[in-house]
Amino acid sequence: MQDISAPLASPASAPPPRSRSAGLTLFALLIAFLLGAALVAWLSARGYLAMLGPQPAATTAADTTPAAPPPPDAARLAAIGTVEGRLAMLEDRISRVDFQTHAAAGNAGRAEGLLIAFAARRMIDRGEPLGHVSDQLRLRFMNAQPRAVQTVIDFAANPVTIDGLAARLEALSPELTVTQSDESLWDRARHEVTSLFVVRRDSGALASPAARIDRARVMLTARRIDNAIGEVERLPGADAADTWIADARRFEAVQKALDLLETTAMLEPARLQDGEGQAVDQPSPLAPTAPMGDPTEAAAE
Repeated sequence: MQDISAPLASPASAPPPRSRSAGLTLFALLIAFLLGAALVAWLSARGYLAMLGPQPAATTAADTTPAAPPPPDAARLAAIGTVEGRLAMLEDRISRVDFQTHAAAGNAGRAEGLLIAFAARRMIDRGEPLGHVSDQLRLRFMNAQPRAVQTVIDFAANPVTIDGLAARLEALSPELTVTQSDESLWDRARHEVTSLFVVRRDSGALASPAARIDRARVMLTARRIDNAIGEVERLPGADAADTWIADARRFEAVQKALDLLETTAMLEPARLQDGEGQAVDQPSPLAPTAPMGDPTEAAAE
């Protein structure tokens, strides 16, 4: 009995070989699982996984047929409408730009004409020759105000200034304050009647020749030429100032002509011309406009 049990106990004490092989198997399975998961993730990221799956059913010819195009007439009408709309917008914009350009050109022509009139007035007041300004006056204003233009040009050929009129009046003062000896009876009677009428209206001091000459000087300085001429004509020796009176009237006439030219440059509706000789038919922004419903418009209609 002892011999049999002794050999049976030795194999039980040796290490079991199956435990190591089982661990290696589990480790290999884990590595394979991880590799498979990584492969699936890579295929999904690349899009290959969808290709490996079931494919959708093939589409029929009816499904792949594109939508029918619109009728040719409708497409043509839509295109024409779009083109016509764009052309209408372009024409409207061009017409507005043309109107604005025409208005700007007209206003520029009026402004230039007004500057020419101002330059002519300045030269006239200084007694200087007009030079090229006379050509501009003829070009711009001759069609609208020929008499005023000719008056300014004629006066510039023989100019007279306010200072010159005042100096000449001062030089004529001794002759204007005395009665001329060669006056006729009618002239003396007329002066006497005029003096009597003035004495009744004014005091003796205001009606004296010296006072009249002083007032004439003041009127000249204020450019009230009519009043200055009136004072000189009431003096006893007014006949000695005939040339002075004629020059003063010429100066007054040229001032009125210049006023007319300036007004023409601002308000003339049709006959004013620009620097190229073209008519300035653009309405002036300074021209008065009748309000709606004005009686004059109703009468004109």
